[in-house]
Amino acid sequence: MAFLGRAVERLASAAAVSARRPLAARPWRLSCVSYSSELSSEKSVPYEKTLKQDPGSVSGPTRPLPRSAHVVVIGGGSLGCQTLYHLAKMGLTNVVLLERDRLTAGTTWHTAGLLWQLRPSDVEVELLAHTRKVVSQDLEEETGLHTGWIQNGGLFIASNKQRLDEYKRLMSLGKVYGIQSHVLSPAQTKDLYPLMNVDDLYGTLYVPKDGTMDPAGTCTTLSRAASARGATVIENCPVTGIQVRADHMGVKRVKAVETPHGTIETPCVVNCAGVWATKLGDMAGVKVPLVAMHHAYVVTERIQGIQNMPNVRDHDASVYLRLQGDALSVGGYEHNPIFWDEVSDKFAFSLFDLDWDVFTQHIEGAINRVPVLEQTGIKSTVCGPESFTADHKPLMGEAPEVRGFFLGCGFNSAGMMLGGGCGRELAHWIIHGRPEKDMYGYDIRRFHNSLTDNQRWVRERSHESYAKNYSVVFPFDEPLASRNMRKDPFHQVLMEQGCVFQERHGWERPGWFTRDGPAQVKDYDYYGAYEVKKNQEYKYKELLGKEYTFDFPPHHDLIKSECLSCRHGVAVFNMSYFGKFYLTGPDAKKASDWLFTADVNKKPGSTVYTCMLNKGGGTEADLTVSRLEAGDANLPLAPESTGDAYYLAIGGGVAEHNWNHIQGVLQDQGFRCRLTDHSENMGMISIQGPKSRQLLQEVLDADLSDQAFPFSTHKVVNAAGHQVRAMRLSFVGELGWELHIPKDSCLPVYHAVMAAGAKHGVINSGYRAIDSLSIEKGYRHWHADLRPDDTPLEAGLAFTCKMKSAIPFQGRDRLEKQKEAGLKRRIVSFTIDEKVPMFGLEAIFYNGLPVGHLRRADYGFFIDKTIGYGYIRCPDGGVVSADFVKSGEFTLERMGVAYKAKAHLRSTFDPENKRVKGVYD
Repeated sequence: MAFLGRAVERLASAAAVSARRPLAARPWRLSCVSYSSELSSEKSVPYEKTLKQDPGSVSGPTRPLPRSAHVVVIGGGSLGCQTLYHLAKMGLTNVVLLERDRLTAGTTWHTAGLLWQLRPSDVEVELLAHTRKVVSQDLEEETGLHTGWIQNGGLFIASNKQRLDEYKRLMSLGKVYGIQSHVLSPAQTKDLYPLMNVDDLYGTLYVPKDGTMDPAGTCTTLSRAASARGATVIENCPVTGIQVRADHMGVKRVKAVETPHGTIETPCVVNCAGVWATKLGDMAGVKVPLVAMHHAYVVTERIQGIQNMPNVRDHDASVYLRLQGDALSVGGYEHNPIFWDEVSDKFAFSLFDLDWDVFTQHIEGAINRVPVLEQTGIKSTVCGPESFTADHKPLMGEAPEVRGFFLGCGFNSAGMMLGGGCGRELAHWIIHGRPEKDMYGYDIRRFHNSLTDNQRWVRERSHESYAKNYSVVFPFDEPLASRNMRKDPFHQVLMEQGCVFQERHGWERPGWFTRDGPAQVKDYDYYGAYEVKKNQEYKYKELLGKEYTFDFPPHHDLIKSECLSCRHGVAVFNMSYFGKFYLTGPDAKKASDWLFTADVNKKPGSTVYTCMLNKGGGTEADLTVSRLEAGDANLPLAPESTGDAYYLAIGGGVAEHNWNHIQGVLQDQGFRCRLTDHSENMGMISIQGPKSRQLLQEVLDADLSDQAFPFSTHKVVNAAGHQVRAMRLSFVGELGWELHIPKDSCLPVYHAVMAAGAKHGVINSGYRAIDSLSIEKGYRHWHADLRPDDTPLEAGLAFTCKMKSAIPFQGRDRLEKQKEAGLKRRIVSFTIDEKVPMFGLEAIFYNGLPVGHLRRADYGFFIDKTIGYGYIRCPDGGVVSADFVKSGEFTLERMGVAYKAKAHLRSTFDPENKRVKGVYD
């Protein structure tokens, strides 16, 4: 037995050397037997029961294989068992779970099993709530078995003001969902947890109903509950292949699952294989962008006085302390995790040797927080593999490459915690073609297809997300790993003018402009780990660090200048990262009628703002659709078409999601269409403001008067001798045009625009300004105040729906029913008089009762107020009418402080839409 304090002393100097060991030089040593280091004589999980079997008892599958199944779930860990259970509970009983060894044998068996109810995401709060309900209530009611759930509470540690501010944000959001939480002073924290050192604390957040799950107990109970409903669990049955076939339209679909013991015909496979998910994906030609890493904790000997204490997360020390009876499990997230590059298929109920060089940093943090640990022995070590992803979010949903191949993997060591909520959503996705909640943040289609098989991107991003897992979640953070993957033609010239870039979908897009010279994004330095030289004099990182605040950032006035220049003069926005698709073919008109909520079949030359819906009436996208003239190809400005043709311009951060949604609808409906992607072949700049017409009239060879070039129309025109497609549109609420420009013509056109605009005071502007200007005007941002769980009627976008026509479109039936029944939730705009920033997730109170939370918030510089948008419900569950909104008193709670708010059903900025029409009083 070794004491934690002595372990630190022995390894302090060795750790400093080993932590700098290069990636390729790390000894990835598997150990399925005893631990050989002198620091510990035992290596095992701290659970009374695991499902590991005697090797001599293995004799093939535990049940005969059926010839066919509606769904085959592969992997018997938390996600596999939860998905099977929820499929069966939703009525799909001909479902099979295949596990190559025994349930939990991969990574679930050694997980810490912590459940924290509060996260900086409304969707995750809801997912966690369902997991908690399943393990603490539902399963016991259904089976009579206890899952091992222990409700001992959770305690988040804050060592600085910013961290406590983050916790206060979580507390306010929790009030909307009825989650009890308390911000405690250091003295109150000491009363709750007497063994804790509170001398360096700023405060804590205590959540009494957080707790701990038991992996074996939970998965056993899930499998029994699923089996009782008709599902089949087959252990000791590895998968050796997945058959894929092409249908009559050439679409690849799952056909069957192959095992050494037979083949199961099935149209649907669910990949819940954890760190082995990439190999399973390879069997079907599906990319699964995750990496495997060592993740560890140690279990202490008995600690007097620790019984019944809450679990602890000390984010600033990057360590957690899990109550383990009368002992603690100590683990965390380090900046130099060990990658497991050679994933072994023979790894079941197995652990690695613990690398103390890496792990020592967690012991130091744990001893600081609970000093008695310095003289406490180590009972055992647990170091097992876990799968991690590029944004520390799971991989879920139907794979773009193969229909019927679903992902439920890459859970970043949170598979137990998120399993219940995600298992239910995945089951709903499989049965109904979509999840109930907004799962875009977990959907595999959130990543562009050029990134998911780029190993540098997957590895670097996964490392950074792992290393920053316990970092404060600030509103405007950006990754440093794998940047500059996709750059438009304007990138260099804008960087030279001080552009501070954001990353979206691999693209570098303008965020805002500093006046202090270029801020180049450098190659990733792994934060100095693995003997990679740390970047020095890194201006971009320094600017990013100044954004690490819940107050207004230091460059607030620069963004204000960009916004007001657009409102009073003219600004140029580079929006080249937009997705740019052409829809053509014999059934293009039928497809456009069905896909788009608005009537896009106006005369050629028209451009229409519209939505696309899922079958439940939720909004899968908002975009503009321009109808084109038939004719010969003039790529990239026009496709070849003998009939109907459409140009789709879509926000670049969600282009992959849109592409796959459209393709899925075309395939499901059997439309004979061709969708082509020209996003990389064209740039796009938007010239907006009262002086935009004067500027562009000097650059374009077209008449830009209202009569000749009305709002929501487009033309191919010449700009400084180059052909471009000009569209009279605005996403900021001003007179303006977008120029869609062939790649090679981008810079000449840009320089001509800037030269012509010099006398008008033209400036470059970025997306931080767009965010402010658009919320001021009341325009929606998809996946912020417009999501797949919001209908256009709820979102105030009924004007985009052709409900007065007889033309059917996907989701129309749901909208008609909702319109008839009345809206039970609707979006409302709020303003406050106090000059305080809000960012979203702030709680909305109506006459003192919580009725929702802000989805999106920003500062409106023209009206000089903080603006927020959120969906509200009636406390009694009734219809949310205009009278209801007008009759109540609203407050917004920010970090525990309530601010009186004024509710608006229309934009307070230019509600008559005069400015976009060029009317300036």
